[in-house]
Amino acid sequence: MIGALGVVFGDIGTSPYYALRECFVPERGIAPTPDNVIGLLSIVLWSMMMIISIQYVAIILKADNRGEGGVLALSTLLLGATRNWKLWTPIGAVGLLGAALFFGDGIITPPVSILGAMEGLIVIDRNLDRLVVPGTIVILIMLFVVQKRGTGAIGLAFGPIMLTWFAVLALLGISHIFSSLDVFTTMLKAINPLSAFDFFRRNGFTGFAVMSSVFLTVTGGEALYADMGHFGRLPIRNAWFSIVMPALLLNYFGQGAFLLEHPNAIANPFFMMAPAWALVPLLLLSVVAAVIASQAVISGVFSVTRQAINLGYLPRLRVLHSSADEIGQVYVPVLNWMLFAGCTTLTIGFGSESALAGAYGIAVSCTMLIDAVMVILLLRFTRSAHHRSMIAVLAFVVGLNVLFVTSNSLKFPDGGWLPISVAIVVFILMSTWSVGRRTLSWLVARDQTPLRDFLADLKAHPPQQVPGTAVYMVNDAGGVPRALSQNIRFNHVIHERNVLFSFLRPEVPRVPAEQRIEVQNIAPGIQRVIARYGFMEAPNVVAALRAADNHGVAFKPEETTYVLGHENPVITRMSGMAQWRKRLFAVMSRNSQVAAAHYGVPAHRVFEVGSQVKL
Repeated sequence: MIGALGVVFGDIGTSPYYALRECFVPERGIAPTPDNVIGLLSIVLWSMMMIISIQYVAIILKADNRGEGGVLALSTLLLGATRNWKLWTPIGAVGLLGAALFFGDGIITPPVSILGAMEGLIVIDRNLDRLVVPGTIVILIMLFVVQKRGTGAIGLAFGPIMLTWFAVLALLGISHIFSSLDVFTTMLKAINPLSAFDFFRRNGFTGFAVMSSVFLTVTGGEALYADMGHFGRLPIRNAWFSIVMPALLLNYFGQGAFLLEHPNAIANPFFMMAPAWALVPLLLLSVVAAVIASQAVISGVFSVTRQAINLGYLPRLRVLHSSADEIGQVYVPVLNWMLFAGCTTLTIGFGSESALAGAYGIAVSCTMLIDAVMVILLLRFTRSAHHRSMIAVLAFVVGLNVLFVTSNSLKFPDGGWLPISVAIVVFILMSTWSVGRRTLSWLVARDQTPLRDFLADLKAHPPQQVPGTAVYMVNDAGGVPRALSQNIRFNHVIHERNVLFSFLRPEVPRVPAEQRIEVQNIAPGIQRVIARYGFMEAPNVVAALRAADNHGVAFKPEETTYVLGHENPVITRMSGMAQWRKRLFAVMSRNSQVAAAHYGVPAHRVFEVGSQVKL
C-alpha cells in the first residue's frame, strides 16, 4: 500500500496545487463567495466519489486482464469477450485511441505539476517569479537525465515521501476547517449534494464551464487502473480509502475554509494557507511530490509503449530494462528525449501553470470516458455477477464523464488542441503500423512455400548437409521461411539441425512458463519452436531456446547461427492502404530497431537475408 502511494497516486496527489485556484480565476467569472465555495467543494467531493471511488476503485479495478490494467489491457480483454467479429475493428480502434490519449496526457503532466509546485516561490517572495520557469526547466532536465538509471533504486523512497505529503495535505486542511465552529458548520454544507445543484442553478453556463477546472481534482485517477499490475487491486483500494481520499478532501475543504476568511488569497490558496515558517519546507516537499508524480507518468508512458510494441501497434523501439527483478521498469531512450523536448517546449511556451492548465484535462477526460464505456461493454458481454446493477451505476457515471469531456472541450482554443493533436498523431502512427504490418505479413506468407511442397522437394532433391544449427526467425508459425527456401535453392545446402522459430503474442499480459514453449517435429533435422510471450513480457530468443532444450531441441550456442529475413517494403500503386500511409509505414519500417537486437539475438552469430515486398 505504501508502494502504491509513491507510484499510483502521484498525479492526483499533486492536484491541490492548482485545482481549486483554477476554478476561481477571474476569466471564469466565478467569485469566491461563500455560496460558490461551498458549491464547488460539493462538486469536488461528489466528483471524486463518483469518478474515482465508484468508477475506478469499486468497478473498473475488477476488470483486470490477468492482474494487469490500462486501456490496452482492457481492449484486449474486451476483444476476447465478444464473439461478434464485426466489433473487433471498432474495439481495437477505441483501445488505440485511449492509448494515444495517454501519450497526449504524458507530455503535459510533468510541466503542469512542476510549474504548480515552483509557483510557491511567488508566495514566498513575488520577486522570485522570474525563477519559476528556469527552475522548472532545470528540474525537468534532471528528471529526464536520470530516467536511464531506472526507478528501482529511488522507488523505495517514493512511498514514504508521498505518505508524508498526504499527511501534510491533511494537516494543512484540518488547521483551517476547525479554525472556528462557524467555519466547520459551513464546511459541512458541502457534503450535501444539493449544494452542487444550487451552484449550477446560480451560475448557469458559467458553472458548466468551470467543470473543466473541477476535473483537475480527479486527473490521475486513470493511473489507479493503469498501474494495477504493479501492486494489485487491494493495496490500491486500501490506500485510496484510508489515506489518499481523506487527505485530498481535507485539503480541498481546508482551502475552501481559508478562502471564506481570506477571499483575496485566491491567487494561490494552497501555499497561502500555510504558516510563514512552513513555506520553504512546503515548497521543497511540493517540488519532490511533483517530481514523483511526473516520474510515475513518464514510467507509465514507457510501459504503454512497450505494450504497444508487443501488440504490434508500434515499430520495434529500443527498450531497456532497468531492473532484473521488475519487468515493468523499462526505459525507452528515443521516447524519453521526445518527452523531454515536448515538456520543455510547453514550459517555455506557456510560462505558467495557469496558462498550461487550459491544455490539461481534455485528454484525461476522454480516456476516463473510454474506460467506462469499454467496461460497460465488458460487463454486457461477460454477464458477470451483479452486472446489471454495475452497468446501471456506470451508465450514470458515464453521464458525469460526458459532462467533463464537454466542459473540457471548451478549452480547445486555449490549449486543449495540444494533447488532442498529439493523440491524433500517435493514433495515426499506431494504426498505420498495425495495418501495414498485417498487410506485409500477409504478402510474405502468400509467397512462402507450403510445408507439404517443401518437404516433398527436400525428399526428391536432398541438399548437402553442413554441420551446426540454423535458427530461422519467422513471423508465420505455420509456413516455411523464405530464407530457408532461398538457401536451399541458391546454395544447395542445409544445416544438420534446423529450427523454425516463431514468437506468438497471445493478447494476455503474461504467459505461464509451462505454456511458453511448443515444439513440433516436422522432419528429420527440422523442428519448429513456438515461443509465447504476453504483451507485458520481453521476448528473448536465447532464453526461449534454452527452455526449448528441455523439450527435445538441442541447443548449443557456440554452434548456432541465427538467420533473419528482412523485408523491405516497396511502394506501388496496388490497392489497399492509401499512398501516404504506405510511405509512412515504409519510413517507420526503416527506422525500426533491428530485429536481432530487439529479440536478444547474439549479434556475432546473425545472418540476415533481405528481400523486397511490393506494398
